[in-house]
Amino acid sequence: MENVTLDNVYRARYALKDVAIQTDVLYAPKLKPGAELYLKTENLQITGSFKVRGAYYKMSRLTDAEKSRGVIACSAGNHAQGVALAAQKNGIKSVICLPDSAPISKVEATKSYGAEICLVEGVYDDAYQKALELRDKNGYTFIHPFNDPDVIAGQGTIALELAEQIPDMDAVIVPVGGGGLIAGIAYTIKNLNPAIKVYGVQAAGAPSMQKSIDDEKIEKLDRVFTIADGIAVKEPGTLTYEICRKYVDEIVTVTDDEISAAILALMEQHKLVTEGAGAVAVAAAMFGKVDLAGKKTVCILSGGNIDVTILSRVIARGLLMSGRNCQLMIELVDKPGQLMNVSRIIAEQGGNVTAVFHEHSGAGADVNGCYLRLNIETRNFEHIEQIKKALTDYGFRIL
Repeated sequence: MENVTLDNVYRARYALKDVAIQTDVLYAPKLKPGAELYLKTENLQITGSFKVRGAYYKMSRLTDAEKSRGVIACSAGNHAQGVALAAQKNGIKSVICLPDSAPISKVEATKSYGAEICLVEGVYDDAYQKALELRDKNGYTFIHPFNDPDVIAGQGTIALELAEQIPDMDAVIVPVGGGGLIAGIAYTIKNLNPAIKVYGVQAAGAPSMQKSIDDEKIEKLDRVFTIADGIAVKEPGTLTYEICRKYVDEIVTVTDDEISAAILALMEQHKLVTEGAGAVAVAAAMFGKVDLAGKKTVCILSGGNIDVTILSRVIARGLLMSGRNCQLMIELVDKPGQLMNVSRIIAEQGGNVTAVFHEHSGAGADVNGCYLRLNIETRNFEHIEQIKKALTDYGFRIL
């Protein structure tokens, strides 16, 4: 940790002044009623993610000999774009190893900055091993996505901005994958004001840093599975682990359903598009994973590079999680007027039927029986219960 210093963070800020933008902080009163929440919009950063901060600063520190050999990096997508852009601006050849599961949008964006792409079967950790192999074979300079003091210092510049934008903040919630972002923010904030709480958030399907902190040693997960591909990391870095262990107050997890609901809420309420990893801090706030009572809290929206091909699925999941959509199966007697009565009751309660599936009962059921499966647009979970009560009060049986 001796190379991670406040001086280095300030040097990084100076190096980034003509590259990275100072992203805005927005007040978000509706995301969590009763909490004073703010959003640090790194999803609107150049390349669509905070990663350009650490990548560019690291590459600005390379020697001429290191630059001449070219650079190689591994990434789930956002670090790739940061390295590719930094290499392009400095006239350096770049090779990026990405997991073959990386969103197409991130792969194409990385190519657009002039990088040579190497797709690797598996997840981030598999891409990392391939990058090391190519580094040793071709003599490239390796740009680590998180376990590097200069990369961590670059990410720490976010904390310097926050200290000026919201000087009286009480807490910050940060997405955690390998740990570079939270290491930079936690180190910087705690050295500026130790009273500020720093909370980390991981996907429930990839809790490598949380498990490592709990077990007091670095743990490697057998597998990771989450829609938050940007933080799907099996094993945290040695340096980031040590910084998190010392400076981070708590690490919590959120489910993919909670992440989906957060993405949807950010789109609807603030017109902000975030990827899965970019929304986990908001998910933690929305679903009460950390105690925000009486705290002026900032959520870091770490990235906005979501693949449009999965966006519709995420929205559909988010609608279910927030009670904006529901599916009901109703048992009916197959006689005229039943469907009319069901639709009338739902309409009277303000629901909107979007799909209807009518099926006759299977063997062993009443010969006159049938099932009605409905997809309904609703306002919230209270509205769903209101519709169900009206149907059951009329005499219908909901399965």
